[in-house]
Amino acid sequence: MKAVRYSVLDRSRIREGHDGAEALRDTVELAREAERLGYHRFWVSEHHGVPGVAGSAPTVLAAAVASATRRIRVGTGGVMLPNHRPLVVAEQFGVLDALFPGRIDMGLGRSVGFTGGVRRALGRDKDDAEDFAAHLEELLGWFLGTSPTGVHARPAEGRTVPPFVLAMGEGASIAARAGLPMVIGDLRNREKMLRGIEHYREHFRPSTWAGEPYVVVSGTVAVAATAEDARRILVPEAWSMAYSRTHGTFPPLPPAGRVESLALAGRERELYERGLGGHIAGTEEQVADELAALVEETGAQEVLVTTSTYDRTALLDSYRRLARIFTP
Repeated sequence: MKAVRYSVLDRSRIREGHDGAEALRDTVELAREAERLGYHRFWVSEHHGVPGVAGSAPTVLAAAVASATRRIRVGTGGVMLPNHRPLVVAEQFGVLDALFPGRIDMGLGRSVGFTGGVRRALGRDKDDAEDFAAHLEELLGWFLGTSPTGVHARPAEGRTVPPFVLAMGEGASIAARAGLPMVIGDLRNREKMLRGIEHYREHFRPSTWAGEPYVVVSGTVAVAATAEDARRILVPEAWSMAYSRTHGTFPPLPPAGRVESLALAGRERELYERGLGGHIAGTEEQVADELAALVEETGAQEVLVTTSTYDRTALLDSYRRLARIFTP
């Protein structure tokens, strides 16, 4: 397999019968294990008002992760820039980099709140995502000291915190124009993903932050002793996604066995079955072959793994098996 970096994005998913505090502690513990196994980065995410996700304050959680680890890079996948003032984001990452120099990444996304109620609580609406490119330029300006306001972002100014753009929708074009590394994750639609990568590479403009294109492919990877065991890792998240799209709320992750006993029908069954596909799952040998093909097809320099499931033992085992694939 071509030598690429492997990293982890954890969304602090809440499990049935457990609470958000436990989910956050699980994230920190997973980060320790990811560092021990040799993963390159460990990122956390931003979600607001979602019953099944505890990760609502990514820079705060990143600080806890960085404090609990020593070498692994720590960052966000991502901070949703439309939800925040760029100055505040710059200050937060400036503080992180001052405390953990050379270890902090700044992954940035374009999404706004999951529901209208959340958007109103944040003081945002769907149209705020359209200002992402301008907000990104302002944010980077705070680090470069180029803001025309006469205000200086302390302690961000002069610090080099690597920015990444989560390439949803127009994200690939924005990343290319800004000359930033790009994270793209649409394994269910390889053709669309490949078009986005091609566009990014063709239109990339070298910048202060990156001299050449850098592609991170993100997706779910599940590895187990058997293909069936790997598939069962996917079951809780597939059902949770299907439920969210048919009921309007994103619930905690249930055990795979309970999902498999449900009499799903109609649209929910269709979405659930679709949710089980489009991932990389199987034995170590099967996953190694699929990952090699993915890296060859995309030319990616890095793979960011985002797996979530109810069974923490199976999840940790999956990450350990994946590490055996990419570790010489």
